[in-house]
Amino acid sequence: MHFSSPKMVCETKIVADEHDAIPGTKKESIMWSSPPSSAALNPAEAKDVRKDAVFIREFERGDQEEVRRIFYEGIMERIPNTAFRGLRQQPKTQFLYALLTVMCFFVTKSVTLTCCAPIILMGARYYYSRKVIQSYLDCALHTDMADIEAYYMTPTGSCFWVAVLDGRVVGIVAAQGREDDNTVELRRMSVDSRYRGKGIAKTLGRRVLEFAVRNNYAAVVLGTTAVKLAAHKLYESLGFRRTGQSEDYRLPGMSRSPLERLFFQIRYSRYRLQLREE
Repeated sequence: MHFSSPKMVCETKIVADEHDAIPGTKKESIMWSSPPSSAALNPAEAKDVRKDAVFIREFERGDQEEVRRIFYEGIMERIPNTAFRGLRQQPKTQFLYALLTVMCFFVTKSVTLTCCAPIILMGARYYYSRKVIQSYLDCALHTDMADIEAYYMTPTGSCFWVAVLDGRVVGIVAAQGREDDNTVELRRMSVDSRYRGKGIAKTLGRRVLEFAVRNNYAAVVLGTTAVKLAAHKLYESLGFRRTGQSEDYRLPGMSRSPLERLFFQIRYSRYRLQLREE
């Protein structure tokens, strides 16, 4: 099996029951919908089922605008999540912020300033989270997300899919083949916030797994900086196992300055699903 050399792109690695095989080759579309009841459906019920059906198909040039919108909105959601929710995963940072607040009182002897200190610290976290994540987003939108056909559709061993519901693109996912270790990386998974909770991310994930099996990859890998526990549970439900975790991951746009280190921390997790032994 031969693949084109993967191109250098900005990386965050963003992804969305079981990893059931999904019929169809790389060039086929698939449909997923809520399972109907065992009783025969009347015409009105059948129409509702078709309306709720989600089709997974390959990216087309006309999808570019909606794909970039879904990707952009998904990344922007990470700003408050990283700034505030992510602090729960950083006990050392919590202790440092508490120490700075106490020091503020001893230095200023002002209860008002001391009460304002946590607000100032959280504001700084939000500022640096926004600064770094927007820099990453700008990099991604000018590399692979600027020319999806060139990065994912043209190279052998890679592909990009969209989920379509009621004629509208509502989700995205990419697979990028890696020739050096015969793995495929699940990338750029995101679902429009208005259509979450319908199992779309799981269906997109299974599409990548089926693609990997049909193209004889040894494993599917992914990396994520997602803060929400639900995202990690989703990867595990697809069959992935966590293989590593880093507190020192560097996103494009990070300067690693002392202030940035103080107010922006990110945890990077690596996952792997072994399909066959080499």
